[in-house]
Amino acid sequence: MKTFMLMAGGTGGHLFPAMALAQELLRRGHVVELMTDHRVESYGGDFPASQVHIVPSATPSLRNPVKFVAGGVKILRGMAVAFGKLRASKPDCVIAFGGYPTFPPFLAANFLGIPGILHEQNAVMGRANRALGRFADLLAMSFGETRFASGLSLEKVVTGNPVRDRVRAVATTPYPELGPDSPINLVVFGGSQGARALSEIVPAAMALLPEGLRHRLRVVQQCRADDLDRVTEAYRLAKINVELAAFFADLPERMARSHLVIGRSGASTIAELTVLGRPSILIPLPGSIDADQKHNALVVEAAGGGWIAEQATLSPQSLASWLTTLLTDPATLIKAADAARSLGQPRAVEKLADLAEMLSGKNIEVDHRS
Repeated sequence: MKTFMLMAGGTGGHLFPAMALAQELLRRGHVVELMTDHRVESYGGDFPASQVHIVPSATPSLRNPVKFVAGGVKILRGMAVAFGKLRASKPDCVIAFGGYPTFPPFLAANFLGIPGILHEQNAVMGRANRALGRFADLLAMSFGETRFASGLSLEKVVTGNPVRDRVRAVATTPYPELGPDSPINLVVFGGSQGARALSEIVPAAMALLPEGLRHRLRVVQQCRADDLDRVTEAYRLAKINVELAAFFADLPERMARSHLVIGRSGASTIAELTVLGRPSILIPLPGSIDADQKHNALVVEAAGGGWIAEQATLSPQSLASWLTTLLTDPATLIKAADAARSLGQPRAVEKLADLAEMLSGKNIEVDHRS
C-alpha cells in the first residue's frame, strides 16, 4: 500500500481527472490525499480522499508590482504549509493536475525529494505546468501533440485524460438510432465560465429550426441558475421539449443517450465526448491566453469527430442552419460519432495509475501504448 498526494487547482477541469485517478488508486488499495485551494468546496465536495488539504496560492501578476509581491508572499506561505503537511503525510509520489494552486505544494514536494508527475489535460500546456516542468520526474499528456511540451527535458508519456467512473460505466453505449421521425436528443452545456453565452445563442437558434424538426427535439441544457427562467421561457415560446437545470449529476448518462452535444471544448469535455463517442459542435471559450480550448477542439475537428464554431462569428441564424443540416443527416452524425470514439482514451486512468505506482517504487510493467 502506497500513499499518493494529488494536487489540483480547485475547478472541475483539474479536479475531475484527479478524482478519476483517486478512484483508481483506491481500487488498488492505496491511500489518497488531495492538496488544492478553497474552490474545492464547489467542485470536489465528494472527492474520494482520506484528507483534503487547503494550501494558500496565488496567480502571479507581472503587471502590478504590489500584486506581484503579495502573490510571491502567498506562494511562499503556501509552500510552508504544504511542506508541513507533506512531512506529516509522507506520500510516496505526488501527481499534479495543473492550475496555480499546484505550484506551492509541488515545489515543496520537490524540495523534500518526493517523486512527482505532472498531468496536462489540454493540447496546450498550462502555464503552471510549464513552470513546474523542471521539477517533475515525468509528464503525462492527454494529446500526442501538446504545445510547449517539447521544450521540457523530461520523460513524456501519452496517457490520455482520465474520466470519472460514471463516464466509463456508459462508455460502451451504442450511438442511438436516429430515424426520420424519431426523437432527437441534444445535450447543451457550457461549464462554469461559458454557460451564459450558450444560454443566449442556443435557444434562439432552436427557435429558428423548421417546425417538424423542433417537435422532434428532446433538449437537455445545463445553464446558470440566474438564466433558468429566461431560457425556460425561450424554449416554451418555441414549443420545444426541454429539461433545464443548473447542474445535472447524471450528465454522462445523458450525453451517452444524445445524438449531438453542443458545448465548450475544455479538456474534461473533450475527454468525455471521445470516450463516449458522441459528435459535437464545439464553441471554444474566447479570450483565454493560450487558446487552449480552441487547440483541444482542433484535434477533434481534424479527426472528423466534431465541428468548431467560433463564438465571435456564431449567430442564432448560422447555428440554426448548421443544426438543420446535421440533424437531418444521420449518416454524418454516425460517422462523426465513430471518429470521436477513435480519439477516446478509456484506459487513461489505468495508465496514469500505473505510472504513479512505478514512480512510487512499485515494480510493474507500464503499458505506454495509446
